[in-house]
Formats: sequence, C-alpha cells, structure tokens
Amino acid sequence: MGVKQPSTGDRRVQRTRAALREALVALLAERGWDGFSVQDVCDRANVGRSTFYTHFADKEELVSGSFEDLRRTLLAGLGAPGGERRRPLAFTRGLIEHGLSYRRVFRAIVGRRSGHFVQGRFRALVIGLARDDLTGWPVRGVPVEALAAFAGGALLELLTWALESKGPPEPEALDALYHRLVGPVLSEAGIALGGTSRRSAET
Repeated sequence: MGVKQPSTGDRRVQRTRAALREALVALLAERGWDGFSVQDVCDRANVGRSTFYTHFADKEELVSGSFEDLRRTLLAGLGAPGGERRRPLAFTRGLIEHGLSYRRVFRAIVGRRSGHFVQGRFRALVIGLARDDLTGWPVRGVPVEALAAFAGGALLELLTWALESKGPPEPEALDALYHRLVGPVLSEAGIALGGTSRRSAET
C-alpha cells in the first residue's frame, strides 16, 4: 500500500517531487535500476529521507508517481474531457514532444539499464493511454485491448528509434509518420482518420 500523497498543488510539494524525479532519472542513467537506493535518490535530490517517505513508499512508487504526473500532463494538453477530438490517439504528439525534448530522460527510461520494472511501467502508461483513447471510438472486428497494445507498442518502438537516431525528425514529422503507419490498422478497425470520437458525437 502506498503512502498518503500530499497535495500536488502546493509549490513546495511540486519542487520536491521534481527534484526526486530528476535524481531518479540521473541515477537510472548512471547506475541502472539496481545500482542505487532510496538514500541515493535523497542525497542526489538534497531531500531528507523522511521527506521522501512523505511522498513515496519506495523507488517503485516514485517511478509510478512520475509516470502518473506525465499522464496528467499529456491529458491536460488535450483539453477538457468530452471535448471534440479531431483524430484518434491525439495524445501521441505531446508524448513525442516530451520525449524528444528530454532525450536523456527518455533514453534512461527505455534503455536496458532501466530494468524491467521501469520499462514495464512506461509501457503500461503508453498502452493505457491508447486503450483509454480508443475506448471512445467505434472499434469493430478486433478487441480494443489488442488494438491498444498494437498502437502503444508501435509508438514505443518508433520513439525508441527516434531517440537512438543521430538526426531524429522533428516532433511534428515523427507524429505524422506514426499516424501514417498506424492509420491503415485503425481504418481496418473501423476508425476513420480525422473523424470524431463516439464520445464527442454523443455530447
């Protein structure tokens, strides 16, 4: 069971959580998931151990909390829930922009040294975003879970490719490439590109 989270609206809380996230990523890149402890994170972030445990129960919860913060940021960029959604999987642009803007962070996340836990949580984040989005569209002929796994997995592989490239495309171009590649699969599943989601149509 996780610890009770303090209000994330407090600026001091935000600063502390940001410092812990940055320390986590730096240590992940330097030492790998098994190469550092909670105390190492606290030392790097200049945060007391008791303060750490006010926010998180362990390293695993710090990772999960960081990805939850990212999920909220991506969804906030899409506007109010229930609003018009001009295309499926609209969250991808924000994730790609975030990934290419913070390459060191994302390389640490998708790299081998991050360990199965970190990679698994990130994969769950991306596939979960895809599943939640596609649930609002009239999918036919295939299970939504299967389509979300395909769409999320494809995005992960394309983002990894871009992060490892010497000259990756701009976020807009990479997002366009992703949607061009997955477009035929979405169309086969009954999702018209550029259409409106069922959620929007029913409001």
